[in-house]
Amino acid sequence: MTQPPVAYPCYRHPGTATYIRCQRCGRPICGECMISAAVGFQCPECVAEGARQTRQNEGPYGGRRSRNARTTTLVLIGLNVAVWLAIFLTGGSNSFLVSRLALFSVGPCLLPIPGMGASEYVCGIGGGLAHYWAANGGYWQLLTSAFTHIEILHIGMNMLVLWFLGPSLEAALGRARFLAVYLVSALAGSVSVFWFSPVGTFTLGASGAIFGLLGALLVLAYKVRGDVRSILIWLGINVAYTFLGPGNISWQGHLGGLVGGALATAIIAYAPREGRQRKQWIAVGAMAVLLLLSVAVPVQLA
Repeated sequence: MTQPPVAYPCYRHPGTATYIRCQRCGRPICGECMISAAVGFQCPECVAEGARQTRQNEGPYGGRRSRNARTTTLVLIGLNVAVWLAIFLTGGSNSFLVSRLALFSVGPCLLPIPGMGASEYVCGIGGGLAHYWAANGGYWQLLTSAFTHIEILHIGMNMLVLWFLGPSLEAALGRARFLAVYLVSALAGSVSVFWFSPVGTFTLGASGAIFGLLGALLVLAYKVRGDVRSILIWLGINVAYTFLGPGNISWQGHLGGLVGGALATAIIAYAPREGRQRKQWIAVGAMAVLLLLSVAVPVQLA
């Protein structure tokens, strides 16, 4: 024979009898204390504890969730557009900003006669300024080149892809980690250009960082066991265009950025939960330092 239910005093209001128990801790709760949950009801203490444990403001890979996942992308687009506009207003491809911001394997000689180049010795005799990049300490170009564009189609395509990829990646990684992946990808692309591009060439554009975001998207999709086929097809088309498209495309920057973005994201996504934040930033920071040293050390030894 089934026993009738027994009423117990609410643990917060002993004078009130109740038949309801908290689904998490099992304590009796009255109608004033019960809070509707996904299944049944919970007491106020368990609801508060659940909120602390799930850390609603923390993303799946650590760090705070962005309130607006488009903010960082909009800032990056704004910086790129501002630099492009400054170059456009100061002469386009002949702007002095190009020689300062783009990534030069050997910098141009800025003689009083526009467009005239020369060796460092001849440049000095002619009253010009020999502007070399990493070989003479212009390390800023490793990052500024990723924000530098001349052609409107170039910046338009890069910013369009950034707009599509950026918000979803920031939503997954959080603002700081997304920005770290973007910048490390840009740096990795520049270092690849440094090592593998012919002497005398110059490289500019956000494509290395964009390819890094593609690598990041691939890693995250694999991590959550998602369908990576569409990403691989998109990536394959871009890689094919890199090698088969116009000859002025920097495959070095594209592939360097792709590998750099994938590796930085793998560090973030697969970091152990215990001490995750510290391990993520140490590892990503070490990666950035190694990239910089790979450029600086040979120059110092030369």
